[in-house]
Amino acid sequence: MLMLEPLFRCNLNCKGCGKIAYPGEILNRQLSVKECVAAVEECGAPVVSIPGGEPLLHPDIALIIRELTARKKFVYLCTNALLVEKRIKEFEPSPYLTFNIHIDGLKERHDALVCAKGVFDKAVVAIRLLISGGFRVTTNTTFFDGETPENAARLLDFLTSLGVEGMTVSPAFSYEKAPDRQHFLKRNGIHALFQGIFDIGKGRGWQFNHSSLYLDFLAGNQDYECMPWGSPTRNIFGWQRPCYLLDNGFAGTYKELMENTDWKKYGVGKDSRCADCMVHCGFEPTAVMDSIKNPFKALLVSLKRVNT
Repeated sequence: MLMLEPLFRCNLNCKGCGKIAYPGEILNRQLSVKECVAAVEECGAPVVSIPGGEPLLHPDIALIIRELTARKKFVYLCTNALLVEKRIKEFEPSPYLTFNIHIDGLKERHDALVCAKGVFDKAVVAIRLLISGGFRVTTNTTFFDGETPENAARLLDFLTSLGVEGMTVSPAFSYEKAPDRQHFLKRNGIHALFQGIFDIGKGRGWQFNHSSLYLDFLAGNQDYECMPWGSPTRNIFGWQRPCYLLDNGFAGTYKELMENTDWKKYGVGKDSRCADCMVHCGFEPTAVMDSIKNPFKALLVSLKRVNT
């Protein structure tokens, strides 16, 4: 999956985000339509995630989406939903386009984490509007320290009631430049939280946008190494080494990124920044590869989760 960041600019200043920690001249830069299409064709990945920043701030985002879906790329447009009502008419429903709405908790918690009141309510309105308009909709939730399994379960129940197609969940990554670095979960805390969430969720019919083995990994039942090259990142600076979360310089081309990056230097036990990372962009590829190599194992884990 290609992580395509056409800009870092955002209309929120979330506590746990390190993506907007750039001076104004950088935040005002953006990739052109041509650059976005070239990156997608250069990489060749079938799935393109478009995070940011806030992609709907890009004046040409609808054209970028049309160009990518015309090439039959599966696109996840990751948005805080504040501009959905304003810009929805620029988009057309497509099996290749999914709006991935950022919601980190129920009303009070979500608004506190994004440092702005009313954002949760606007996101809910946007989800209902998109679904009624025939768009595919998923959600993206990042859990921080202080979250409880009970509150997380209530959020997942609520999102399910809205009719979203699937839910992405992940523990927060400890960005060095994040405004608030005190609320990132440690590895043991991540295991405890997700095990608690999944215990509560038995039989509730939650639909996750993940492989069953990645969810099992979050709960501490699988031991995986990160696969940073599984989700290469292209942004305004070039191809980011080594991954979407860590910035160790940039390559000029996708080929250079793949062939001239020392991938063995990164991961748990290798780079201190990776110590508590369990984020899907690095570990989902590993879980998927394990599912392919061990389909019976993946089936058993999946059936256990469904049947309980």
